[in-house]
Amino acid sequence: MCGITGAVWLNNSRHISREQLENMTSCLSHRGPDDVGTYYRDHHASSTSPAVALGFRRLSIIDLQTGHQPISNEDETIWLIFNGEIYNYRQLRKELQADGHQFRTQSDSEVIVHLYEKYGTEMFQHLNGMFGLALWDNKQKQLVLGRDRLGQKPLYYSHQTDRLLFASELKSLLASGEVKRDIDPRALDHYFVYQYIPHPLCIFQGVQKLPPGHYALYKQGELTIEKYWNPNFQTSHSLSPQETQNRIRDLLTESVQLRLQSDVPLGAFLSGGVDSSLLVALMQQHASHRVKTFSIGFPVKQYDESTYARQVAKHLDTEHHEMMVEPSAVEILPSLVQYYDEPFSDSSAIPTWYVSQFTRQHVTVAISGDGGDELFAGYPRYQAVDLARKIDRLPPLKYLLGSGIARCLPHGSKYKGFLRRLKRFLTPIAYSPVHRYLSWINIFPYENRLEYYSDEFQSSLEDHDPANFLTRAWQLTSGRSPVTQASLGDLVTYLPCDLNTKVDIASMAHSLECRQPFLDHRLVEFAAGIPAGLKFKQGHGKQILKKTFQDLLPDDIWNRPKRGFGVPLDTWFRKELRQRTYDSLLSPGAECHRWIRSSQIERLLQEHCAEKRDHSSRLWSLLILENWLQHWA
Repeated sequence: MCGITGAVWLNNSRHISREQLENMTSCLSHRGPDDVGTYYRDHHASSTSPAVALGFRRLSIIDLQTGHQPISNEDETIWLIFNGEIYNYRQLRKELQADGHQFRTQSDSEVIVHLYEKYGTEMFQHLNGMFGLALWDNKQKQLVLGRDRLGQKPLYYSHQTDRLLFASELKSLLASGEVKRDIDPRALDHYFVYQYIPHPLCIFQGVQKLPPGHYALYKQGELTIEKYWNPNFQTSHSLSPQETQNRIRDLLTESVQLRLQSDVPLGAFLSGGVDSSLLVALMQQHASHRVKTFSIGFPVKQYDESTYARQVAKHLDTEHHEMMVEPSAVEILPSLVQYYDEPFSDSSAIPTWYVSQFTRQHVTVAISGDGGDELFAGYPRYQAVDLARKIDRLPPLKYLLGSGIARCLPHGSKYKGFLRRLKRFLTPIAYSPVHRYLSWINIFPYENRLEYYSDEFQSSLEDHDPANFLTRAWQLTSGRSPVTQASLGDLVTYLPCDLNTKVDIASMAHSLECRQPFLDHRLVEFAAGIPAGLKFKQGHGKQILKKTFQDLLPDDIWNRPKRGFGVPLDTWFRKELRQRTYDSLLSPGAECHRWIRSSQIERLLQEHCAEKRDHSSRLWSLLILENWLQHWA
């Protein structure tokens, strides 16, 4: 697990100096505190070959002694820097050795070099893992960038005249001094709707994120982006329930086993929920010693799952570590802004930050349960999707409910209060399924978000529509049930752009590697084809997962209501964050006023503090943005 950065340029007027490369590399030291390496090939006037600079920071996980990067092939015509883990590297190594390839190390990175020699850019089809990589091919005079299928590892790039820069994190590109900090209004519009900035957009113009499951080829000044992962999400398979269960069990068990490979201490996050508990149960079956598990507890009961985690740890007999924390937005906000680089307002980044910090005190690698809800329809919001599907079949009822009844309902001041949820459900009931879903998950209301925006912001958007990001994802599952469309849509939007970003940044800020067994692409492809009726029944998801692994966990864990990994934002903005928020967002010099009307900010604060409405998610988005603008822009 590492940080990578670098550049390729075609002439000396566009060069990146060794000092710039050092700056770009050193600011990724948190991603790789154990080792540093560079490769620098300058441009010569008499040469037609481009110049290249590669920078690498290493967190040592596998092959501790000889896993140094950048790494090359035998004649040094191919150089690689690689962030991530290839879980099937031992199998690939054997196949390559049978073809005559010679290896100097035991690392997975060297396998990628030889795999490229054999397959070229087709190598991505053979990789099972999480990665962001850059490979310089001096014979072909081309740079290859690649990102894993589910976006577990990040990769930014800036394509400029006669030059390409890239890095694991945006801060590394900024450290070059060659990237302008002009905000992209389209990215900010997405942020206000989704709470994150989706690929390929970046908060700064001239920078993009390589989409998951894609590679980029830079040659002769031209950049082409190709999609190498094209799973079939439009059809479901016809296996029997028992055959489906057998296949799920085999795939997830093997995925867990592969992710136990490590030359350093390894453990697991344990929240006490279904996904993390199941993975720990499988780990305990195949680990050579008691599994180390980690959880944090909060003093606010409705946000504290430590009791559940303790129960699971006792049942599975793990070596459990628990820490009680008093989450403080005031204390953690500067760190979130510094490390997340772009505006990112998923408040569950706060507990993720704390549990990563705590876990790293004991181990270097942690198993995480991300992906189970998307693959097996586990989010409570899919209940709304299913209910709306039934209402769609009754046009008179849909017309009645969509005729304005929701406007007559009180808003409700509690985030998860019944009235608030009912109003949120009914307001878009007459919309198309995808726009209805967007209305349920958006932060600022998609339909009337422009009312919040300044005149300058509105005029810069022209015909931009952030709904297109979600619509394209749903089109991948055309013909499937609405629950399948929503869950697989989340798989390719919310999961890589929100959850994986959250986990990667929070863990790597503390030099902790996180592995996610549910995101093995073979399991993902199979689970995507499972009919919705096997996953979701009578308002409850993960039914097929429960039947498959029912023997591993007691019923009270399987039947436990899902609880988010959250913090009491609503209370914070009425108490400890109240004055800071007023001072930050309503000061005459607030940077966010360029984008959001101050009158709207004042209204949100007044309504929230008076307990008329719960605007905590919107206020958190604004507070993050203001602090980000002060720090980065």
